[in-house]
Amino acid sequence: MAAQALHSRAGSEGNSPTSVTGRLPHSTGPELDFRSAARIDDLNRLIQEFNKHDQREYDDQRALEIHTAKDFIFSMLGMVQKLDQKLPVANEYLLLSGGVREGVVDMDLDELSLYARGTDYDMDFTLLVPALKLHDRNQPVTLDMRHSALGHSWLSLRLFDEGTINKWKDCCTQVDHVSGNTNYFFSPTLVADWFYQSISLVLLEVQKKPQRGIPRVEKVERNGTVISVILGVGSSRMLYDIVPVVSFKGWPAVAQSWLMENHFWDGKITEEEVISGFYLVPACSFKGHKENEWRLSFARSEVQLKKCISSSLMAAYQACKAIIVRLLSRPKAVSPYHLRSIMLWACDRLPSSYLAQEDGAAHFLLGLIDDLQHCLLNKTCPNYFIPQCNMLEHLGDEAAVLHARKLSSVRSDPAEHLRSTVEQAKAANRLTLDLQWRGSSGSLPSPQSDAGGESQPDDRLAKKLQQLVTENPGKSISVFINPDDVTRPHFRIDDKFF
Repeated sequence: MAAQALHSRAGSEGNSPTSVTGRLPHSTGPELDFRSAARIDDLNRLIQEFNKHDQREYDDQRALEIHTAKDFIFSMLGMVQKLDQKLPVANEYLLLSGGVREGVVDMDLDELSLYARGTDYDMDFTLLVPALKLHDRNQPVTLDMRHSALGHSWLSLRLFDEGTINKWKDCCTQVDHVSGNTNYFFSPTLVADWFYQSISLVLLEVQKKPQRGIPRVEKVERNGTVISVILGVGSSRMLYDIVPVVSFKGWPAVAQSWLMENHFWDGKITEEEVISGFYLVPACSFKGHKENEWRLSFARSEVQLKKCISSSLMAAYQACKAIIVRLLSRPKAVSPYHLRSIMLWACDRLPSSYLAQEDGAAHFLLGLIDDLQHCLLNKTCPNYFIPQCNMLEHLGDEAAVLHARKLSSVRSDPAEHLRSTVEQAKAANRLTLDLQWRGSSGSLPSPQSDAGGESQPDDRLAKKLQQLVTENPGKSISVFINPDDVTRPHFRIDDKFF
């Protein structure tokens, strides 16, 4: 089975190639990586330095700008809902730190424009917006997987009520059913067409009536089935990759066997937290029908699993991701989501005590590179939630060997490649700081500006802050933002979050 190729590769901590170090028993010299002769301490230091520059701390001004941008996007989606009542009135968005290009959700990157942090944006987010929210367990749903590769499905509206069908009929492909009735299949491409047009129309109306304190819309672009919006707020630029999805409660039958296995998160979080729901995202398999096929996504579960991953492994993953994005971006046979799946398999394979080592980041980075190279050479990368689904099944021999050779060069000199990613992160930060300096000298409006003495319209965040100040005299009040979980509360009074 596809899962076994990766899952049984190491077997145990003692047999893992990355657990063999260059320091012999009773040796007093520096610990070395056997393959590259790099000093493990040097690799740990470079990983730490990369994460320091890649995950910057935000001051109150930047936190306020993040909140203002998020509030604007949510308000915009409310206006989209009012256009034709297609979107659910009471909707549940999933906001993820990092754009689609960062691998936070399993989507194809081939149709995405190339954006770079520092050059095009300062921070990036992915927002999953349910076009259909199927949370009623009494609602019959037809996931038609007969025409699709594993992990993909068509979605029939045949069992939906007439009102839903009429509302979404223009976003469906029609197939005649054997009974003589017309079967409507919810089309990811047609839904994306409608979503992009609706967002563009709303933003056009917003721009006709500019208001001080409202974010600047610097770019609206459709990338395949993803709508990318870049907002300017004060001196910050924020990229939102907005993805129309279908949201489900519960757990799909095709992933049921995964629940029967032992996992690294057992005992740390409950099964109910992990299997609270899943999505269909607008992405198809290599030979699938783009107009009808959706891909199963477990992004909601991954948010929960992330809580159980050690900080040192996460640091290694972030550094490794930066290396492969820079090295393997053309052709796009390997995405950061493949690396994310490899990391989750490693968590299941290796003892939690080993992965919890604070000084283990270097070993984890080398292990992730080894595992990715192993996957490429065998053209096998099992989906973590559907192990029988091989995410590299379509990969050709030539592309696999090309990428494996590139990774071999990284493995031969990981320190040099880490230094390059550190310099890249520094350069992106310099571009951001330069833009902020030029913006402040040019007196660009910020969310806190008072519009030259006039009251700022509908500044809800400022009013909320003023209310907190009034009600909590003498207490420390700040706006809180966690880049790894932007759904957390935004206000902190002393040690309490609201």
